[in-house]
Amino acid sequence: MISRVSFALAVFLTLAAAPPQSRPEATSLLGKPLVPAAQSAETRAALEKNLAAARAEYEKDPGDADAIIWLGRRLAYLGRYRDAIAVFSEGIQKHPKDARMYRHRGHRHITVRELDKAVADLSKAAELVRGRPDEVEPDGQPNARNIPTSTLNSNVFYHLALAHYLRGDFEPSLKAWRECERYSKNPDMLVATTHWLYMTLRRLDRVGEARQVLEPITADMDIIENRSYHRLLMVYKGIEKADGLAAAVADGGLDAVTLGYGLATWHLYNGRRDLAMTQFRQIVDTHESQWPAFGYIAAEAELARQ
Repeated sequence: MISRVSFALAVFLTLAAAPPQSRPEATSLLGKPLVPAAQSAETRAALEKNLAAARAEYEKDPGDADAIIWLGRRLAYLGRYRDAIAVFSEGIQKHPKDARMYRHRGHRHITVRELDKAVADLSKAAELVRGRPDEVEPDGQPNARNIPTSTLNSNVFYHLALAHYLRGDFEPSLKAWRECERYSKNPDMLVATTHWLYMTLRRLDRVGEARQVLEPITADMDIIENRSYHRLLMVYKGIEKADGLAAAVADGGLDAVTLGYGLATWHLYNGRRDLAMTQFRQIVDTHESQWPAFGYIAAEAELARQ
């Protein structure tokens, strides 16, 4: 007999779905329906091809953990976040001790603004990985060098720390960022973790500790994909001027959201609250296509707490 979860999964995999742009996937923290941004025909064709391959692998063996994970990931890359969550939920039912299922479902709970559920999933993942050897996590959307830069453990604690941060729970966020720091072994992961860790410490008014975490960050680091985080850290260290990032923010795209949130928060904890709030609002109002990005969600969270 097919399980209830498997039956639900079979339904959405076989029935024609509504066009992604017409179906809200989430409600923002400010109460606005959010639909996936339009993708170019070329990008969408490639993503659909990848999804079809992932679906074929799943159908060969619906119990295979890797097949379940890739099906969920490929759905998420197409903006089908609710479908991805359903897949990872089936994965949890079939593999309740596999931390990857909770890690990926927790990530997508963040995307759809279900932060309590995200914390629960990622806390469970943290329990499951504790004391186990770390492992490289393959990229679903490879970087320019096709070199994965994150691991299972770093991603578990990164997303757990972020979920706490987005809720404004900075003490538990700090604890998770410190754990993530242990697994941030390469320059890309180090700058990403250090950026959020620094901001969390500043929000807790632990200025001396914040200054210390910047010490390993240098201008000549070999960064593959997290250049925006690196540039922000250069601002925090006083090596780069904040005004120098303005053009990149104005250009739009993911970098604009990442840089924009970092700079706005830098103004916030340096006593320029009104300017920070204006910039958080600009992110939300002018970069809506980037709503799944962490910087965008964080800007929403700042405004929602006012």
